[in-house]
Amino acid sequence: MSEYGTFQHGKSRFDQNTFSGRFRHFLDVIDPSTLFVTEKRLQESVELLDRFKQGTLPPGVTDAQLWQAQKIKQAIIHPDTGEKILMPFRMSGFIPFGTPVVVGLLLPNQTLLSTIFWQSLNQSHNACVNYCNRNASKPAPFSKFVQGYLGAVTSAVSIAVGLKVLIQKASRLSPTTRLLVQRFIPFPAVASANVCNVVLMRHSELSEGISVLDDNGTVVGTSKVAARHALLDTALTRVVLPMPILMLPPIVMAALEKLPVLQIRRRLVLPVHSLVCLAAFGLALPLAISLFPQMAQISVNQLEPEIAMATDCKIVTYNKGL
Repeated sequence: MSEYGTFQHGKSRFDQNTFSGRFRHFLDVIDPSTLFVTEKRLQESVELLDRFKQGTLPPGVTDAQLWQAQKIKQAIIHPDTGEKILMPFRMSGFIPFGTPVVVGLLLPNQTLLSTIFWQSLNQSHNACVNYCNRNASKPAPFSKFVQGYLGAVTSAVSIAVGLKVLIQKASRLSPTTRLLVQRFIPFPAVASANVCNVVLMRHSELSEGISVLDDNGTVVGTSKVAARHALLDTALTRVVLPMPILMLPPIVMAALEKLPVLQIRRRLVLPVHSLVCLAAFGLALPLAISLFPQMAQISVNQLEPEIAMATDCKIVTYNKGL
């Protein structure tokens, strides 16, 4: 057995029941090094995994090589469509391609037009990432994604512009305090847009229900109660996720800008701001995602009677999504 553990096709090599296991798993998922994998290396990885499933692996192949091959394939190939995901919209590209947008969102002294531009760009990037990494096992109308996107953009822009106007009219605030408060506007705007996106794109689950599974991973029924729990959990997750990314940089920059070197050399403010956003994005994103297990558990007694009759398990699980 290698230090990576025995290879299991389609599974994570880290324990998903612990925070540290989920954290290490998501570090793998967002690893930007997979953006530089060549087409030849990708094909070799796919072929190696195919040979593993067929039981025709050549001698000498290690578990570490199999785990790495799976990491590469999962980072680039959509599991349902089998097609390559465009580089900017892969999970491994979320930080390098998303950081410039975060920097733009957190720029000080923004005009109404720049606020609308950066909020719209952020939601456009999020929408493309969500669509390219969607669950495509059950085809959904494209109109649902458009509806979610328009709702997210509208709510984000409305709240960001509304808060900006209110702060500008707040005569009791000093110019310094007003500037500091304005830096925190992106968080409530993005958080509300994320919740709006979840509700618009997944509201049908409330009427149709979602699958619940027993200990063996077998579907035992469809539950509207579990769907309600999943939607609430996901909405909470979407509020928490942008918190460290959009809240930490303004706090850090407020302290750094008091340093003599940045007060003298104002040209360094933007590069330092960009590095702070990159660090916050790179460290906070996997930490925030890891707080919540994707597979949630619920007591059968809380679900519909027909599900309790269909299984002997006292606890069932469901995929709440991210």
